[in-house]
Amino acid sequence: MLNLLAISGSLRAASTNSALVAALARNAPESCRVAIHEGLGLLPIFNPDDEGERTPSEASRLIDAVTAADGVIISCPEYAHGVPGGLKNALDWLVSRDAAVDKPAILVHASPRSLHARAALAEIMRTMSFALHDGELEIGLLGKRPAEVEAVLGGQANVMAMHDALSAFADFIRAR
Repeated sequence: MLNLLAISGSLRAASTNSALVAALARNAPESCRVAIHEGLGLLPIFNPDDEGERTPSEASRLIDAVTAADGVIISCPEYAHGVPGGLKNALDWLVSRDAAVDKPAILVHASPRSLHARAALAEIMRTMSFALHDGELEIGLLGKRPAEVEAVLGGQANVMAMHDALSAFADFIRAR
C-alpha cells in the first residue's frame, strides 16, 4: 500500500483545488491511500531561526507527513501569475530538511489558466530535489459553484482520469 500526501495550495473554504485533492482521495486505486494535509493556513511564516529545536509544531507536523509519505500530490491555484504564499511558505519549511529530497511528487490542476504557477511550482520543487512525475492531471473547475464542482469531479470520465493519474504516479514511485 502506497501512502500519498495531498496538499491543496488554497486556503479558501470553497477551493476547487481542495475539492480536487478530496476527489483524488476518494478515487484512489486500491493500492494507494491518500491523506490530505489540512494545516497549510496554520503554519507560521518560515524563519530559519525557528528551525531545529525551535521548529513550530505545525511545521513539524508537515515535515513529518512529507517524510512519511511515499509520494506527494500538490494542487495549486495561481495568484498574480505565481504560487500562493501559503504553499510557498509550506515548501520553505521543507527546504533545509531531507523530506523533499528525491520524494516523488505530482502536480494536479483545477484550472487551465494556472500556467505561470505550474511553471514556478515545478521550478521550486525541482530546486528542492523533489522527483517530479512528468504526468499531470488537469480537471477544469475554474468558475464553477460547489455543486457544479462535485458534479464534474463525479463524472465517470474524470473519476477514471483521477484513478489513471494516481495509478501512473504509483507506478512512477514503485519504479524508483
